[in-house]
Amino acid sequence: MEMRLNKYIAESGFASRRKAEEYIEQGRVLINGKVVTNLATQVNPFSDEVYVDDVKLKIKEKLYFLLNKPKGFITSTLDEKNRKTVVDLINTKEKIFPVGRLDYNTTGVLLLTNDGELANKITHPKNNFKRVYVAKIDKELSPLDKDKLLTGVYFDKRKGVFTELSYVKERNYKIVRVYVVEGRNHFVKKMFSSLGYRVLELDRENFGGITVKNMRVGEYKILSFKEIEKLIQK
Repeated sequence: MEMRLNKYIAESGFASRRKAEEYIEQGRVLINGKVVTNLATQVNPFSDEVYVDDVKLKIKEKLYFLLNKPKGFITSTLDEKNRKTVVDLINTKEKIFPVGRLDYNTTGVLLLTNDGELANKITHPKNNFKRVYVAKIDKELSPLDKDKLLTGVYFDKRKGVFTELSYVKERNYKIVRVYVVEGRNHFVKKMFSSLGYRVLELDRENFGGITVKNMRVGEYKILSFKEIEKLIQK
């Protein structure tokens, strides 16, 4: 994944984007030994060597973790009540943060990174990243309410909708798989609550095509650049 040269220089900490553009126009920037003066120049942060004058630049390594979130952890970097956070589960010295939120007792797919640009892209409502949840509710879901959830219900003065809804097990109408493109806080729980159902358990199976299949609860792994690239190209 390439980025504009001025952004690369800024992310290295050498200079602001505006100042970086001045350096480029002045012919002070080299990529792989060649002077570049075009402000639209793209650079590959993984393979290209970039110098300003005689200083070799290097941007901070981007980290991407996939966690199968367990219950009992908040999706934050710090907690004023001193509860355990999901960041505590990741063994890294780098400063990372969770992408979006999962409730304290919600389990499943959670991404953590130090890449703010990627996090914003994934969580921005206009990009419609699909999320798949399995919800265990306190009573059987009626056919009428199923239809309502698929056509839209109102809560917090806004309409919400599940794009798909199915049952995990045949003739078990208390365990429901729902497909969502919204990221509002407590969205799945509030959708059911608006029709008088209480969510007893909630697990996120899939987020933008990323799953925790074959991962134990509480386990995490580092995502490869190819996996991340696939995610951001959705």
